[in-house]
Amino acid sequence: MSTNPWMILATLGPVGRLRPAPGSWGSAAAVLIAAALVPLGGPALEVATLVICVLGVRAADIYDRVTGSKDASDIVIDEVAGQWIALLVVPLDWRWWLAAFVAFRLFDILKPGPVRLAENLPGGYGVMADDIVAGTLAAVCLLALQWVLA
Repeated sequence: MSTNPWMILATLGPVGRLRPAPGSWGSAAAVLIAAALVPLGGPALEVATLVICVLGVRAADIYDRVTGSKDASDIVIDEVAGQWIALLVVPLDWRWWLAAFVAFRLFDILKPGPVRLAENLPGGYGVMADDIVAGTLAAVCLLALQWVLA
């Protein structure tokens, strides 16, 4: 395991090496981390999401460059960003958080049009962008669902 902080951030330490489905493990870890951020109050999750989106580009880029890979499955910082975006729009209720987890994972795995298109950006931008778009699409669906149920 690397001691480079960028490599550790890219994989969330050992989380990116969990099998099967490291992306789902990364999303699950993201939900747990978000649950720890929410009690801090204020815009903690919003600020953390923005920070992860920015730092994740660098971390993913360094990871791919060091390992010689392209969007390695070990990189899960992108799942954190996308999952947190989906969580930003739902109430603090386990059922909504579960719905956000499922919605994000579906968009991330199925990669409909704009998600797949975002993957084509170079380096760490592409690694992060597809999950950011998947998280945004999940958030839109979750907002629509809340509106329908209201």
